[in-house]
Amino acid sequence: MRVVVDTNIWSLALRRTGSNIKHRELLSTLIEEGLVVMLGPIRQEILSGIKSKEQYHILKNYLSEFPDFNITTHDYEKAAEYFNLCRSKGIQGSNTDFLICSVALRNEFPIYTIDNDFNNYKKVIGIKLYG
Repeated sequence: MRVVVDTNIWSLALRRTGSNIKHRELLSTLIEEGLVVMLGPIRQEILSGIKSKEQYHILKNYLSEFPDFNITTHDYEKAAEYFNLCRSKGIQGSNTDFLICSVALRNEFPIYTIDNDFNNYKKVIGIKLYG
């Protein structure tokens, strides 16, 4: 089963602190087994805010090992539907979050995240979470 790995997991796993061992190990296993699904918007978020050009290029080269999964027009349209549906139920979220949900639902991928917003989305649109 392939897994969409959200930006926050990448960020935790790439930090040098020891408090993120669980996420680092889980992500490492997914990488070793070839199960990571990379989405272009997640790649963009990971690379945004890198202060050092050298670090940016190192990370960009590392991430180049993970090809972007194809996002379709249908995914964007469903993301808008999910945004509107959740908003009608009082649940706010970002366009990127709903795009992640749309791609994950269409392809039956679970989402590996520690963002609690996804628990709220799960209640309304039925995404699967990993980990």
